[in-house]
Amino acid sequence: MLVCPLTKTRLMLSADKSELISVAARLAFPIIKGVPLLSLDEARSVDIEALRQLPDLGG
Repeated sequence: MLVCPLTKTRLMLSADKSELISVAARLAFPIIKGVPLLSLDEARSVDIEALRQLPDLGG
C-alpha cells in the first residue's frame, strides 16, 4: 500500500488516474509513465473544494 510521505495516510487515485491524492496533507502526487512520484518537491497543493469532489468523500 502506498502512503503519503508526509502524513503516512492512505493515498487516493484521482479520477483521471494521473495523480495520487493525500486528503490529510491536501497534496497530489503525479504519476508519470506509471510511476508515482512521492516526493514533496513533486507534489502540488489541492484545494479543499477539489477534495470534496473525490468519490470517497461524498462529493
